[in-house]
Amino acid sequence: MIPLLSVQHLTKTYGRHIGCSDVSFDLFPGEVMGIVGESGSGKSTLLNCMAGHLPPDAGRVMFDTRTEGPRDTVTMSEPERRMLGRTDWAFVHQHARDGLRMGVSAGGNVGERLMAVGARHYGDIRAAATDWLGRVEIDTGRIDDRPSTFSGGMQQRLQIARNLVTGPRLVFMDEPTGGLDVSVQARLLDLLRGLVRQMGLSAVIVTHDLAVVRLLADRLMVMKDGRVVETGLTDQVLDDPQHGYTQLLVSSVLQV
Repeated sequence: MIPLLSVQHLTKTYGRHIGCSDVSFDLFPGEVMGIVGESGSGKSTLLNCMAGHLPPDAGRVMFDTRTEGPRDTVTMSEPERRMLGRTDWAFVHQHARDGLRMGVSAGGNVGERLMAVGARHYGDIRAAATDWLGRVEIDTGRIDDRPSTFSGGMQQRLQIARNLVTGPRLVFMDEPTGGLDVSVQARLLDLLRGLVRQMGLSAVIVTHDLAVVRLLADRLMVMKDGRVVETGLTDQVLDDPQHGYTQLLVSSVLQV
């Protein structure tokens, strides 16, 4: 099977500081990869390099496109990469406000992504927006309300609807439950797990919360100082960590 995403020797430095160094892995269709590590470990730098938000200093990010097969997204033109970001890719920010248009209605936020890929029929766009609000457990009667009137958890669910309405095959998630109350986190994680399975999504999830990757990720990478120190099946890594740093991460959670 051809990987949907193949990250090859990805490296990003900031002067003498290593953002990420020589990271390689394959992600297959329908698979979820979790990336964990403490603050400053390089996980967000890696995610942003993969998603085209940061230019890497070295390496390739090969994506199996629908029409041309594997392409290196690092060397794609900016218009090509933008179109990929509207169709087959999606990016869920930690802070929903970074991924939403706060001055546009909830339905408009979802509809904008459809319009970006050519949808023009108002009735169809509104119907799709209504359907997706329901799928992310937002009262469809609030379709004309602005996100600024929503709670943090609702804003995050709206961001997810905006991202998934075009049926992407790959979703990047940066601390998707960060900053939310525990009860809100649990509801959001349950929603995400259901959508990933229903849609057969591939996803890369960056988080410091091991409970998030335990619930969502098939495989796990542990990062420290910009480098991958351990990788494997999620339960295997968390239940029997081999690297000292991973052991420390797992034991710190158990002691809380």
